Amino acid sequence: ATVRLYNYRQISDKVAAVTGTQEVINKAGRKSQMAYEMAKRSQELKRDVETRLCGNYASAAGNATTEPECAGIEAFIATNDDFGAGGASPVGADGTAGRTDGTQRAFTETSLKNALQLAWAAGGNPDMIMVGGWNKQVMSSFSGNAARTIDAGEQKLVASIKVYASDFGDIKVVASRFSRSRSALILDSSLWKFAVLRDFTVSDLAKSGDYTRKQLLVEYTLQASNEKGNAGVFDLTTS
Repeated sequence: ATVRLYNYRQISDKVAAVTGTQEVINKAGRKSQMAYEMAKRSQELKRDVETRLCGNYASAAGNATTEPECAGIEAFIATNDDFGAGGASPVGADGTAGRTDGTQRAFTETSLKNALQLAWAAGGNPDMIMVGGWNKQVMSSFSGNAARTIDAGEQKLVASIKVYASDFGDIKVVASRFSRSRSALILDSSLWKFAVLRDFTVSDLAKSGDYTRKQLLVEYTLQASNEKGNAGVFDLTTS
C-alpha cells in the first residue's frame, strides 16, 4: 500500500537596498547598481536553498511566532544508512527529526559498496554520489582508481574519479560545497524533487528615505518520493 509522505514548505528571501545616488552615478562595469545587487542576491538565495535541501535539517510546522521549515535529504535517509558509533537514523518518514551524528571515521570503499548494494536491493537505481571536498579526494584514492593515466598531448594527469563504475551501474561523483562534509549521499535523483509553491519572484518593497528596496523570494520544499531507493555513508572524517 502506498503511503503519502509530506514535508513542510519554507520561505527564503533576500533583500537588496540601493540609494538613489548609487543608481544614477557612473559605475565601473555595470549600468544599474540594483540589477547588480539583485544578481548577487539571486546567487546567495540559491546557495541557501541548496544548503537546506542537502543538509541534516528537520522539518517544522511553524506557528504564530516561528516560521515553517522544510527537512533536508539527511532527515529522510533512514533505511540504507551507514553511520558511526553513537549515531542514529532519523525517526519517522516525514523529516520531523534529523539524524543523530556519531563518531567520525574514515570513508572506505567497502562502506560505499555496502550502502550501494542496500539501495539497489531496495529498488533504487542510484545515479549520483554527493560528497564534500575532502571525501571527494578520498574517493579518488579508492583502489579502483589506483592506475593513473596521463594524456601526453594535453600534459594532464588524471587523478580524480568523476564516474564510479559500480556493480549496479555507473554513478556520477559530485563534489558539493552545500552538503555536509561528513556525509556521502548516494542518491537516485528520480526520487527527489525541488517542489515549489511560489517560484522565485522579485517584488518592490516600500521606499525608505533615499533607498529603493527589492525582495527576491521563493517558497519551496523537498519532495522525498521514496527514501528507500537512496543510501548514505555518514559520520566521515573531514581532514
